[in-house]
Amino acid sequence: MRLTSKYETIRQMLSDFKQPEYRYAQIMNAIFKQNVGEYERMTILPKFLRDELTRMLGPNVCSIAPVKELTSKQVSKVLFAIAGDEHVEAVRLTYEQGWKSYCISTQCGCGFGCRFCATGTIGLKRNLTADEITDQLLHFRLNGHALDSVSFMGMGEALANPHIFDAITILTDPHLFGLGHRRITVSTIGLLPGIDKLTREFPQVNLTFSLHSPFDDQRSELMPINDRFPVRDVLNALDHHIRHTGRKVYIAYILLRGVNDSTAHAEAVAELLRGRGPGEHLYHVNLIPFNSTEVTPGSYRQSDPDQIKAFVRILKSKGISITVRTQFGSDINAACGQLYRAE
Repeated sequence: MRLTSKYETIRQMLSDFKQPEYRYAQIMNAIFKQNVGEYERMTILPKFLRDELTRMLGPNVCSIAPVKELTSKQVSKVLFAIAGDEHVEAVRLTYEQGWKSYCISTQCGCGFGCRFCATGTIGLKRNLTADEITDQLLHFRLNGHALDSVSFMGMGEALANPHIFDAITILTDPHLFGLGHRRITVSTIGLLPGIDKLTREFPQVNLTFSLHSPFDDQRSELMPINDRFPVRDVLNALDHHIRHTGRKVYIAYILLRGVNDSTAHAEAVAELLRGRGPGEHLYHVNLIPFNSTEVTPGSYRQSDPDQIKAFVRILKSKGISITVRTQFGSDINAACGQLYRAE
């Protein structure tokens, strides 16, 4: 039997030791209701069980260790040490209304090499396990933070890591994190097998597609994945997703000055999203101001505010629903495309 997480390991261990059913509930209650982060402190359990949990899983419930935290207004970025002497980053956003949203990493680094993204300059070190993905959230949970919504928009391409589906299962398990499917967003650069699997297995999870250029040749230059999965093929899969789920699909578009922010680009984006059938009103564009870092090319800069307004005006005039993303955390390199596992 393939054990995909510590939660399954604990179940198996309790079964091996012929423990009563309620033991599992006691352990989960200690973690998720009482924020107990060490097995040794679960004093409701017999000592031999605490010792066995510690022996098998280590002293801490969390498999990853926070090594550094940067905080600015409304944003906290945590650098975690993971097995193999590597690091990943996760971000907590607190909105004015008190809502707490989390941006979580799924890979250490990323192998897809999008030209404008700091994470892509690292290359792919490895996929994170289901525990390493969900433990980023568990860290915040154990420290008393509410988990209102979660985006897989941190380091890595979520749908390139098969463990993402195990992670979503853990996050939505009512006995564990208990997150509603609609509180979770998966972001992808357009990996068709992963989109199809998400549509089938988690139809209520939100899906965001990173477009960044409506023109195939330019998108291939910015995002080499486009050679394998061209824009139109991805949009056909997203049409299917909308038909199957009845849910909105979000189109992420980072605006780069003089690169992809022209009126011709805006008109081409509108052209791509119109005439897609009964579900076309469920496409929603999120425009994202570019965030530079020391490792992204100096030729990429943030679009001029007037250019952004013109882009928005064109999309609205064509009936496309659109939001300009509020930027949080760029001062601590915690905004879109800036995560770089800085030591």
